[in-house]
Amino acid sequence: MALSPAGQRLHLMQVDSVQRWMEDLKLMTECECMCVLQAKPISLEEDAQGDLILAGGPSLGDPLQLLLKRGWVISTELRRIGQKLAQDRWARVHSMSVRLTCHARSMVSEYTAASRSSSQEMSQVEKLLMEKCSELSAITERCLQVESEHVLKSMKACVSETLSTLGQHFGQLLELALTREVQALVRKIDASDNIYTTECSTGNLFSLTQEGAALCRIIAKEGGVVALFKVCRQDNLRCLYPQALRTLASICCVEEGVHQLEKVDGVLCLADILTDDSHSEATRAEAAAVVAQVTSPHLPFTQHLSSFLESMEEIVTALIKLCQEASSGEVFLLASAALANITFFDTMACEMLLQLNAIRVLLEACSDKQRVDTPYTRDQIVTILANMSVLEQCASDIIQENGVQLIMGMLSEKPRSGTPAEVAACERVQQKAAVTLARLSRDPEVAREAVRLSCMSRLIELCRSPSERNSSDAVLVACLAALRQLAGVCPEGLQDSDFQQLVQPRLVDSFLLCSNMEESFV
Repeated sequence: MALSPAGQRLHLMQVDSVQRWMEDLKLMTECECMCVLQAKPISLEEDAQGDLILAGGPSLGDPLQLLLKRGWVISTELRRIGQKLAQDRWARVHSMSVRLTCHARSMVSEYTAASRSSSQEMSQVEKLLMEKCSELSAITERCLQVESEHVLKSMKACVSETLSTLGQHFGQLLELALTREVQALVRKIDASDNIYTTECSTGNLFSLTQEGAALCRIIAKEGGVVALFKVCRQDNLRCLYPQALRTLASICCVEEGVHQLEKVDGVLCLADILTDDSHSEATRAEAAAVVAQVTSPHLPFTQHLSSFLESMEEIVTALIKLCQEASSGEVFLLASAALANITFFDTMACEMLLQLNAIRVLLEACSDKQRVDTPYTRDQIVTILANMSVLEQCASDIIQENGVQLIMGMLSEKPRSGTPAEVAACERVQQKAAVTLARLSRDPEVAREAVRLSCMSRLIELCRSPSERNSSDAVLVACLAALRQLAGVCPEGLQDSDFQQLVQPRLVDSFLLCSNMEESFV
């Protein structure tokens, strides 16, 4: 069965780490082998067996992968040396310092050979790095000859300082080299008229974004966002839009990426793609992913994206349409996640969604297993409903679409796999469903419908049974608030004990009572 583009993305992200580990494994050998090659005694310490080092490197034709692999090994060695130094294990500190010097020398020589040139600044940092490596090896060797604890204590501070400076030089050198490689990739994307070269360079750039925020900042700084939006504005490169947009979404996890997006009118470009039905669903889904990223409420710098407001109405309209027409769960998830984030971004979005009959679209989708089949997707839907429920008209629309029953069902969300991520998603669904009920129950008709559907008994169960809410305090608070709102309209639905413990006291007292409650199996 063929995967959708979004599915392929998830699949590749999952497989990539395993493939990378398998590739690295071919180049690994036990540290004893390296010690013998260096004419050093074999360590008899119990943790020596666990050390693995890179015995060889990537081909000289791939300086970027060489940098990443060697960089990972050296970073690991630096961390391990720091750990052994803290434990005063001087024999290990010295042997690892010698090994670190070998890795640093290999990285410098291999990268110089692969890139066939080196800037003056890089040469200076390389020299400083190697000097510090030699200094570290020399001082740790002297430490092996010292027996006085007092002298060792003073030398330990010197070793620590040398190690810190060495780490700074290594970080500086790695950043210079990676910046140079990123510049080369961006130039290829920006200048190439060959679709295959552009595709390859864009793919390499996407791989770099998966290495962390630091590389995303470098890419943004060196014009990666500008080059990728240039790709997304060329009709002859339409087949590359999904890949380019996927890379943009990754880069925009950092502030520099979002600022660059705004400078090149990126929001306008995203709006054009989303509203153009001639683009494939995959392309529009990836554009939705970028929108979701740049409107994320978890990133404080996205709240200042002023250009978004100008295109918000057409983007919201296009996203609702994408939700309605989505052919897969991945596409629906990306579109609904973008909508959920937009409802946090600006309150006007909720009014737009109300006018676009979004409640009907979202509630209908909940009965379609092809589009909504995971707690992650239901989390996005209930987030939108919770934010929309502040509007008075929302209550009548919910009643009309039998939405109370669906929201009640979300109070019983259970994880299938038991993974931490899925458990957390289920907790969010339960919490937001309770919040939605509390807000909607200001309308007596909604409150009566909720009572008729036995919502109060489920809320009580969630309050009294920690296992039902996975011991989540956030779910408990939301359920107590919803229960109190419903009890204000229909107090007859509660037993005296429930009223006295869960409704009558202050919220904080009820919370403390329920959070300290032991599970009863009687």
